[in-house]
Amino acid sequence: MEQSGAAGGQLARRILVVDDEVTIAESVAVRLRAEGFTVDLAHDGPGAVAAASALSPDLVVLDVMLPGFDGLEVCRRIQAERAVPVLMLTARTDETDQLVGLGVGADDYLTKPFSLRVLTARVHALLRRVDRAADRDGDTIIVGDLRIDVDQRRVWRADIEAQLTPLEFDLLTRLARRPRVVLARERLLEEVWDWADAAGTRAVDSHVKALRRKLGADLIRTVHGVGYALETR
Repeated sequence: MEQSGAAGGQLARRILVVDDEVTIAESVAVRLRAEGFTVDLAHDGPGAVAAASALSPDLVVLDVMLPGFDGLEVCRRIQAERAVPVLMLTARTDETDQLVGLGVGADDYLTKPFSLRVLTARVHALLRRVDRAADRDGDTIIVGDLRIDVDQRRVWRADIEAQLTPLEFDLLTRLARRPRVVLARERLLEEVWDWADAAGTRAVDSHVKALRRKLGADLIRTVHGVGYALETR
């Protein structure tokens, strides 16, 4: 495990960068350190899981292709232990691989080669989303047999609790605040992910699938060519 310190004396957000290509990992670390983050590095699957457990990072930048076991398995394991935003990096251009990454709990992805400027923007966007969620006043949303404790970030359906990733929770909450109202994919992408990119609508689709898998296929209705609406019983 390697660590790069943050500039300045104030407490910085901690980011874990995981990539077996040392040059790429160090380049990302240098750029993020320049932005004021504390950066830790790992270069294989087991090391990444151990680092995430020991350091409790605020965000993980995670490559898919890793020795030991791959980034998808790393994402599954760290999300099972503690919900944390994950930005996944992939050299694969196959859309299926990207959707699988989102399906195991990643919040966003970038395809290699990528711009360090774009990566940094995505990191800031993910952290802003986390901050917005933390700053909201706590309340409880009840829609039919769905109950959402916003303050504790816990969700139940028919009194059975579901374990959601941070982004799944935020997406569900956004839909639940306006039940039966169809929200466009682009709007959800901008409001939940904090960035607007038409290509990213696939990320919305993937997280809706994850919510259906965890909470029931009947909970969210697809309006083809438009977006999604939360149904009520």
